[in-house]
Amino acid sequence: MDRRHFSKKMAWALGATTLLPNCSQAQPEEKDTLRASAKEAAPAGLIKPKRLRKGDTIALITPGSFIPDRALEKAVSNVKRLGFKVKLGKHIRALRGFNAGTDEQRLEDLHSMFEDPSIDGIWCARGGYGCTRLLPMIDYDLIKSNPKVLLGYSDITALHNAFYQKCGLVTFHGPVASSTMTPYATAHFRRALMEENPVQIIKPAGANKQIKDVLYQPKTIRGGKVRGALMGGNLSLLAAMAGTDFAIDPTDKLIFLEDIEEKPYSVDRMLTQLRQSDNLAGAAGFALGIFADCVPEPEDRSLTLLETVQDRLYPLGKPTAYGLSWGHISNQATLPVGIQAELDADNVQLKLLERGVS
Repeated sequence: MDRRHFSKKMAWALGATTLLPNCSQAQPEEKDTLRASAKEAAPAGLIKPKRLRKGDTIALITPGSFIPDRALEKAVSNVKRLGFKVKLGKHIRALRGFNAGTDEQRLEDLHSMFEDPSIDGIWCARGGYGCTRLLPMIDYDLIKSNPKVLLGYSDITALHNAFYQKCGLVTFHGPVASSTMTPYATAHFRRALMEENPVQIIKPAGANKQIKDVLYQPKTIRGGKVRGALMGGNLSLLAAMAGTDFAIDPTDKLIFLEDIEEKPYSVDRMLTQLRQSDNLAGAAGFALGIFADCVPEPEDRSLTLLETVQDRLYPLGKPTAYGLSWGHISNQATLPVGIQAELDADNVQLKLLERGVS
């Protein structure tokens, strides 16, 4: 797509007052400014951002990987279709290798959108890779002083868990702005972020269960019912954060997980790493989404994904269910990270026991 044509088209879609930054080949800075050097315990209290309403202004940022033109157009369209105004991050068209600009540019967009009083919520336009690079440099006092909805999944897992640990802020694991917003995804977006009803039951999407792939089918790994603070996200990100100042503490938490295109042996390795480094055995229970395309090669000698999950999680003795509606899929629920929830592993459903917004 011609970038000048794209810029004109986007400026028209957003309105004359929004300026679209030019795509630039940014250069790396020579030094980092470390803002968080010691691991802190999860806060006793939670900070809940205000709920979103139609007409609010949503900021789009890319704290991880660069977003292609068509995907950004789709993200803007999704925001407007949901009834919100749009503001783009200053550096959303920046590019440096696989990242959406330098660490400093992505960090500036993150900080500025939290600090800007005209912004009501922040929706990550895509995931990719790069969020973990930002964690030591984030101004957590700024985030805590300006609580807002932050939504996204995959690489955004790093921000969700860091914000919970350092700020006590409830953030939201759900679609990125360039996702396909199916009726299921849209309904759960509105229930989690816009409605006042505190209790929500999340069941596997009917459309997912109609897919013949066994990885889309709900399954009880170990039965039981358990409550705990909802914590987790993308398995690869949680494993990458293990041993750092930002590693999760699973103790008494209800851990939710998902991933995509990882071979079963890789899933085994990451779950083993979390068992050995992050006291995974101390978790209250495990709610697994859909691990899309996590299959071995035809010629591989391998356990299946479900056999691997059972091998690593069943011996921990906690209620565990697979096939809930989150992950790299279209019919995706929105989960408030940090709130109390209840897993019914026998019926493969999750009940949110409190609102994630104020």
